[in-house]
Amino acid sequence: MPDFKLNAAYSPVADQPAARDALVAGVERGDRFQTLLGATGSGKTATMAFAIEKLQRPSLVIAHNKTLAAQLCNEFREFFPANSVEYFVSYYDYYQPEAYVPAQDLYIEKDSSINEEIERLRHAATSSLFGRRDTIVVASVSCIFGLGSPEKYDQMMLLLKRGEMIDRDAVLRKLVDIQYSRNDTALARGTFRVRGETLEVFPAYAETAYRAVLFGDEVETLQEFDPLTGEVLKDVEHAGIWPATHYATDQSTIERAVGEIRDELEARTQELEAEGKPLESHRLRQRTQFDMEMLRELGFCNGIENYSRILDGRPPGSRPY
Repeated sequence: MPDFKLNAAYSPVADQPAARDALVAGVERGDRFQTLLGATGSGKTATMAFAIEKLQRPSLVIAHNKTLAAQLCNEFREFFPANSVEYFVSYYDYYQPEAYVPAQDLYIEKDSSINEEIERLRHAATSSLFGRRDTIVVASVSCIFGLGSPEKYDQMMLLLKRGEMIDRDAVLRKLVDIQYSRNDTALARGTFRVRGETLEVFPAYAETAYRAVLFGDEVETLQEFDPLTGEVLKDVEHAGIWPATHYATDQSTIERAVGEIRDELEARTQELEAEGKPLESHRLRQRTQFDMEMLRELGFCNGIENYSRILDGRPPGSRPY
């Protein structure tokens, strides 16, 4: 695994060496909070880069908005061109939360528009964290919102190796389980296609795709290629395919979660009916039953984050991942 290797036109000067060493010493002591002071233009980002290189640890940089996060991400990519510097911000171009207008008995469903490129960058960030140690993630404050279980995300990864024996049908089912959809016509991000003995997968986080050519049950060749032109970029020994959603989970977990959701639904609807709120009870049952059906059939539903505690198997009141 490559180390953090700084590419800077200048060496630390003035107070930068002392600030870098103080920050590094504080991290190694286990200090939870440190403050780096400096006027605009005094090289605070460079000082942090010097500290990261000396520490050789994965790092999270949080900015208060997307614009500043993008600026910092570009700066850190210049400092660390050989390492993984990723961008993790909210992927919504538009977001309308669900709402209820009692005066009109009007329920407004959640509506949103997701930016596909930012979604790719988010998946690239999480896949880098699992796949390599030399990773810097630059994020906006939205990164504090919970995602799915990191253990499940790691367990659901599909690993293909050149020369290994596989069950093709099992691999295809695994791809569907981790929310990749089959499209034998156009290979788009988050999809796969099968042509004879050739399996092609376009990871949700990548700009290139993988092609596995099978000979019987053996992976004879494994290549990375340009999905637009079909040009083979290089032969690879292995390819890791991470889930296309941060809420990936297996079927047994879904069945357990659906059972717990149903039990909680029954308890809550009984409470509402006892309070003389049959309309609210009906609406809750209708919406939740639809979500349960979607989870069973697709392994996913709109607003799946609302069920993350149950899917993760965490106790009530526990902190999300």
